[in-house]
Amino acid sequence: MRKPNKLVALIFAILASVAMLLPTSAYAANGTNDNSGSITINDAVSGHTYNAYQVLVLESYNEEKDAYAYKANADWKTWLESQTQAEYVSIDAQGYVTWVENADAAAFAKAAIAHAKEAGIQPDETVTADGTTVEFTGLNLGYYLVDTSLGTLCSLDTTTPDVEMFEKNEQPPVKKEVKEDSAGWGDKNTAEIGQTVEFKTTIGAKPGAESYVLHDVMSAGLTLDPDSIEAAGLSKGQDANSGHYHVVTTGLNDGCTFEVVFHQSYLDTITENTDIVVTYSAVLNENAVIAGDGNSNKTQLKFGEDSDYETTWDETKTYTYKVDVVKTDGDNKVLDGAQFKLFDAKTDGNEIALVKVSDGVYRLAKDGETGVGYITTVNGQLEIKGFDANTNYYLEETKAPDGYNKLPERVEIAVKEANLDATVDGGIWHEGGIHVVNKTGSLLPSTGGIGTTIFYALGGALVLGVIAVFLARKRAK
Repeated sequence: MRKPNKLVALIFAILASVAMLLPTSAYAANGTNDNSGSITINDAVSGHTYNAYQVLVLESYNEEKDAYAYKANADWKTWLESQTQAEYVSIDAQGYVTWVENADAAAFAKAAIAHAKEAGIQPDETVTADGTTVEFTGLNLGYYLVDTSLGTLCSLDTTTPDVEMFEKNEQPPVKKEVKEDSAGWGDKNTAEIGQTVEFKTTIGAKPGAESYVLHDVMSAGLTLDPDSIEAAGLSKGQDANSGHYHVVTTGLNDGCTFEVVFHQSYLDTITENTDIVVTYSAVLNENAVIAGDGNSNKTQLKFGEDSDYETTWDETKTYTYKVDVVKTDGDNKVLDGAQFKLFDAKTDGNEIALVKVSDGVYRLAKDGETGVGYITTVNGQLEIKGFDANTNYYLEETKAPDGYNKLPERVEIAVKEANLDATVDGGIWHEGGIHVVNKTGSLLPSTGGIGTTIFYALGGALVLGVIAVFLARKRAK
């Protein structure tokens, strides 16, 4: 029985020796560069690119004792040893890297990404998300910086050998609004031609924001006031070398009316979710679409590395309306020859200047335009364009058609959110629009005193009598 015991003892001794040579889950003396590491990112944003950079090599580690031995990756060594990184890491004589207590990891990550781009350091692995999870596999163990094309930093962490991260960023939201008088901000408004329309775009900026460029497109019916473009609380520069942002209104070849370029030096200061509010204005002009699809203004944000990604367009609509005026007699037959002026009040008030578009067609004037002295009907009809909704206007007849009585007071035009269209057929008004009726009377009868007639008759008879006597006497002689 002694031989079997010796054999068993020998087997156990061999197994014990082998076990001592194998690394435990708590310690890895070797194997940190055997492509066994992985990084899993949850809550990824589909379509966006994720880059993993190995900043430090994990030479060995002991999870139970929370002990990790790092050395600089060759691509990063010189930068990490520079004085500018001393506030984040320290490197001893043997090249081991330790983290400075209470150093700002987010600031270090920003600095590291900036250095990688400036120095042309290529990521160890790049993955484009096709769902909500991204996996980097076959990584050497180390301290990794993961960057995303969303323009915001994802995370810093160590592969031991696997690590799970969560995407903390989302696409920056963009909200476009237009002001509707006292009703406040919304996605549509109404205005009259010549009126200044106010717009507002709110960008939900994220920490680590990168390459934000706001694009804005106005339809032909809106004329931008370039000087009105402002980002609240930020200073406007003339170019990329001054201020927090600058505005571009010329030389654009992408169909935009203007662009607001936010400088990276400002974006780097954003450490928490921040609303950037951009306001600007435009004048509703003579090219405005009347009712229908309205006059659009849409906004989009491009962001991420080299502004390669973009939000969906957000759009507002500005509407304006027309009014048909029909002048008739009491039988609804159209009349020509009437002249009118437009006012903003029932009595007194201000005259609203009107510009002639064509015979019988007029529009509200813009600032600086001289309106016609009066407007007149053609075939008994007028078309006036460019009215604001929910606003009252007043039409004053300054001259009635010949033979008709002029209106004693102004006619109210109450514009709602629709055109006031009239139906006229065969010279007869049937319905709709602003119907203005003139009345007339027949020829007044003439009257005279009968005594006057008698005097005229008697005078005539006396004259005839004198003539007759004169002729009779002449014959008698």
